[in-house]
Amino acid sequence: MARATENWDIPVVVTTAVQFFESLYACRSSQCRKLHNISGSVVIFDEAQMIPLPFLRPCVHAISQLVAHYSVSAVLCTATQPALESIFREFLPNVPIRELCPADTCQWEIFRRVSFLQAGRLTWDELAAQLNERSQVLCIVNTRKAAQEVYTRLDRAGSFHLSTLMHASHRKQQLAEIRRRLKEGLPCRVVSTSLIEAGVDVDFPTVFRELAGLDSILQAAGRCNREGKRSAEESIVYIFEGENKAPPLFSAAIGAGRDVMARHEDIASPAAIHDYFHQLLDLKGKEAQDKERILPLIQSEFFPFRTVAERFHLIDSPTRTVYIPLGEGAALVDQLRAGMSSRQLFRQLGQYGVAIYEKHFAALESAGDLEVLENGAAILRNTALYSSETGLSLEADSGKALFV
Repeated sequence: MARATENWDIPVVVTTAVQFFESLYACRSSQCRKLHNISGSVVIFDEAQMIPLPFLRPCVHAISQLVAHYSVSAVLCTATQPALESIFREFLPNVPIRELCPADTCQWEIFRRVSFLQAGRLTWDELAAQLNERSQVLCIVNTRKAAQEVYTRLDRAGSFHLSTLMHASHRKQQLAEIRRRLKEGLPCRVVSTSLIEAGVDVDFPTVFRELAGLDSILQAAGRCNREGKRSAEESIVYIFEGENKAPPLFSAAIGAGRDVMARHEDIASPAAIHDYFHQLLDLKGKEAQDKERILPLIQSEFFPFRTVAERFHLIDSPTRTVYIPLGEGAALVDQLRAGMSSRQLFRQLGQYGVAIYEKHFAALESAGDLEVLENGAAILRNTALYSSETGLSLEADSGKALFV
């Protein structure tokens, strides 16, 4: 099985979009050795709207090449279909492209499970007050910092926090408790980042979503009345603006989302979704869909493999992983300290690692809160910085690190 993860030589392979596309544009043999096994396969892309806009055209081009020359069938799955058809037709002018579930065949009323209300601008105190009034409610904000700020204002009993500042094993435990409380009708107020929007099966009667792109808002709505047990009129998704300015990363999506919501009474309609993605792509233009100018490079006479590989990184901001030596993670960290470095160990350690930006890593290291081993692996030395409620705190003794 370990070799299968490197070679993709088994019938069914589950991987990430990052691994898939970065392998296609890689120059190292260790990443490229599996690529021949993609030929003749069916490749299913879940949550296709999550392909980052700065690499949209290179990703669509890669899919198109697989379809045109390597007998691949590509299936893009999403509840909010991005406007990719025109780009695919540009790269695949002679290949038929069809929608498996066309808008005119869907019974949209069956899937209309929520109502949307604009809640205006709310301070974190005002937002927390509204959340505390409800027994079961989900609040999704745009940044990890906002998630922690809102959570600290909630009544502790029955309140939960979710973000990537918690390691994967911790999040799984938290989600299991959240699902149990929802099922049993117990108080359950959750503040989360967008990590809960895609592929997390939870059902809340009410959702608050900080203003974001329309695709994110509709994904958040998928966590409200998910099982259809309540009427749409009593299942409300409140859209609000938080007290912090949105990060530049989200500005284009927020702007397009705000415009489309002003133009469409039914923001979940196929027309609104189509309008949103067209505006988002038109707003940025083709150059913004290939920020690193990958396509001109690969279309040149001499394919610069190394240059392309260096430029193609779906996750833009480099991060460092900090391993948390608590619970079952403690024994795994001890093996790491003892000099063990097998792939299996690092896969297990991945359940107890938190990815943080370089500047936050440097702040924690300079404060003496990290133990950095010779192989570069980092272990949280000051375990008081890891909370059982909110995960890793990025406040070092030498100062406070800002984070999103």
